[in-house]
Amino acid sequence: MPVIDSHHHFWRYQAEDFGWINDAMRAIRRDFLPADLAQTMRTAGVDGVVSVQARQSLEETRWLLELAGENAFVRGVVGWVPLVSPDIEKILAEYAANPKLRAVRHVLQNLPDDRHMLREDFNRGIQALRAHGLAYDILIFERHLPVAIEFADRHPQQVFVLDHIAKPRIKDNLIEPWAKNIRELARRPHVYCKISGLVTEADFTNWTEAQLQPYVETVLEAFGPQRLMFGSDWPVCLVACKYARWANLVRGWIKKLSASEQARLLGETAIEAYRL
Repeated sequence: MPVIDSHHHFWRYQAEDFGWINDAMRAIRRDFLPADLAQTMRTAGVDGVVSVQARQSLEETRWLLELAGENAFVRGVVGWVPLVSPDIEKILAEYAANPKLRAVRHVLQNLPDDRHMLREDFNRGIQALRAHGLAYDILIFERHLPVAIEFADRHPQQVFVLDHIAKPRIKDNLIEPWAKNIRELARRPHVYCKISGLVTEADFTNWTEAQLQPYVETVLEAFGPQRLMFGSDWPVCLVACKYARWANLVRGWIKKLSASEQARLLGETAIEAYRL
């Protein structure tokens, strides 16, 4: 089975579009395009990728779909659509006609309302996804997990993919209440989870493998390899870790699993969740 990186980004860097890239992350204040990723991923033994939106616009979704059409190694796209729009069904019909659109995402983590995902208009948008076979990526901080559990319960037939294991407070070495809440969310069989984004929730220059391992072990126990998938979060990861190093860390953490379980986490789960 192929190895699939379930989470990476492309962008043409413009400061006004990427205000979250602060001075500590200045190394990624440049363009990152398919040519930059192609050799890097192949050197790391990765066969295909899922491109995830970094800007909240339909222009972004169109651009990612164009890149996916031009680069066969981009197996799918997690785009953005205005889920709260009264025209969402018409918009989805247009964009989902492209077979590379496999999911959508809205950046929930920094919204002033921690309960935004429970808004009625937002949930109407989520309800419209199933007719098009689209998953929904949940991007949140750990404090949002109780709300995310309620959100997932509203849509028991909708496929959800949790990004970056819900961003626990790794820098502070805090595992609770994240672990308790992540186990509860994992009880929902329609929720998948990405092992990605951990190094950037730790100290960029002083994180250790031992520091990250308890978080990985928690999600392995909670979701199992059947609902876990490998993701790099490239190029964001580069502020703390090279691509190949992250891929090797994940392989090291799962080497205790059977060959079929490793294949599941490294590729098959993403293929199933995103219908690649």
